[in-house]
Amino acid sequence: MKKRAENLQKIALVANPEKTAAAELIRGVARSLAKSGREVLVEVNTAKMAGLKSDANADIAAVAGDADMLFVFGGDGTMLGAARAVAGMRTPILGINIGGLGFLTAIQSARVQEELPRLLRGEFFTEERALIESRDAKGEEKIQHFALNDFVVSRGATSRLIELEVFVNGEHLTNYRCDGLIISSPTGSTAYSLAAGGAVVSPTAEVLTITPICPHTLSNRSVIVRLDSTIEVRVVSKKLEIFLTADGQVQLPLGAGDRVEFKKSRNSICLVRMAESSFFKTLRQKLNWSGSSL
Repeated sequence: MKKRAENLQKIALVANPEKTAAAELIRGVARSLAKSGREVLVEVNTAKMAGLKSDANADIAAVAGDADMLFVFGGDGTMLGAARAVAGMRTPILGINIGGLGFLTAIQSARVQEELPRLLRGEFFTEERALIESRDAKGEEKIQHFALNDFVVSRGATSRLIELEVFVNGEHLTNYRCDGLIISSPTGSTAYSLAAGGAVVSPTAEVLTITPICPHTLSNRSVIVRLDSTIEVRVVSKKLEIFLTADGQVQLPLGAGDRVEFKKSRNSICLVRMAESSFFKTLRQKLNWSGSSL
């Protein structure tokens, strides 16, 4: 969906506060936006890092809720945190890559000033990306979280396999003995699931992927199910440290007998893409596949 330039009057800026080398870049973008007549909103920690003015209570959700677009400076980790913070909002998110691979980002930091005029002219489109959510099958709120990439149920520091019983839409799939299990969205297929041997999935595909981590049974492979499926994982192992992690950033302990459900959330996010970008072009470039032009 293409946006009109006149719809972009308020731009919010969010950054990884640890990326202090990006401070000058953020200040430059803020100056350029102000010069173009746009109102600039800055998240409080970003403002401190870059030396910009901001409301003391301006967290990510607050600035995104008031903005027509959210600029996120960082890598995929920063994008994941921002995505969970604005879950359900319709504010488009533009990722400016100052990190590593940057599958979720749209512009490299070195090209921001070059691309900014095109962006403000409306030469971009947005993609809706599904979020997935976890909840305790017993109804306890402590396990209710969102993820853009994935949820992981994994062992703690002890180097022993854990046993997890898995159901899809109420039907028993299998019992995994493994280091852990990844439930990933289409967007998350190029994250941990890929490293664990899962398939690459187009972000517009209506599927969820279940990928075991180092399974004891070598025939265990990724299982792909419909996006509207409900996946239930029950912890069978006793006396072992087991954790549930959302996007590698939010961690909760699990115990024997705990049952967690995973499903597509009603909330989603909108990512900004430049007109010439595509998922397959990104794959070729980021993963150095044949035919890439870096």
